[in-house]
Amino acid sequence: MSAPRVVVFAYSEIGHACLEALLRRGANVVAVYTHADSPAETIWFPSVGKLAHDAGIPVRLDADLKTPEALAAFRALEPDLVLSFYYRDMVPMAALESVRLGAYNMHGSLLPKYRGRAPVNWAVALGERETGATLHVMTRLADAGDIVDQERVPIGPDDTALEVHARVRDAAVRIIDRTLDALLAGTAARKPQDNAAATKFGRRRREDGEIDWSRNAADIHNLVRAVTHPYPGAFAKFGRSTLTIWRTARAPAGTNGATKRGSIHVDGARAFVAAGDGRALEVLRAQVDDEPELEGAALAQRLARLNSETSMVTA
Repeated sequence: MSAPRVVVFAYSEIGHACLEALLRRGANVVAVYTHADSPAETIWFPSVGKLAHDAGIPVRLDADLKTPEALAAFRALEPDLVLSFYYRDMVPMAALESVRLGAYNMHGSLLPKYRGRAPVNWAVALGERETGATLHVMTRLADAGDIVDQERVPIGPDDTALEVHARVRDAAVRIIDRTLDALLAGTAARKPQDNAAATKFGRRRREDGEIDWSRNAADIHNLVRAVTHPYPGAFAKFGRSTLTIWRTARAPAGTNGATKRGSIHVDGARAFVAAGDGRALEVLRAQVDDEPELEGAALAQRLARLNSETSMVTA
């Protein structure tokens, strides 16, 4: 009897890592659906398409399975099992209903929390102390199907989304290693999600990174680390300039002279900005407009000039 035919939908770092795990395990992957990289996006992750191509697996880019032609081409693959790893589009149920061993998706959160897009970024932005990866059944509703397996990972108070994403990636690979045999045999255990505990978040946009200085210092710090490189960054307007902040530290009480929310205080080689709770953030790395990123004394000097340019008082 031939090995079950597996069709993979994958993109981004988790997609690459999980496809790599399938190939390492010798899974019979007969096609990979992925996305063409967008020139408007920072591509910080390895190419799923290249990995599949190098392994001799047919690659289909941005296929619209809602069209009769694309749906027929998918069915012609005669998949026994469908696995989706960070693919950006919903796979229509019309394509999945006849898949013998079922269809499963890897999501970057501890479902039912953080259904939807950018789950790691949202978890960091909202100050969660842990997240994880969850393998679940694909249904008509995004991220709502029965759970097959999940694994928790910690989020430290200063971790960036990229650092957390790496832990989620590694957890996803471990889940694939644990569950692949059962998936291929059609014996994977399933448990329903608690829909009453579900939370859902949408796609993050550049404008979601704008800093509201009325928020408390911890919230702003969380936002900065959630959208720092390779994401667009947290930013604030100072006069005619835009300050993009790439790294911050929560300043102990009484260590800075910034009092008015959103005001910059420069103390030697250190710069602080006041938040809405009377605490301040130390700005460790930032840039003004399209200038080079700065840190340390060079950053403090530039922010002192920004104060002057925006008629703010520098202590």
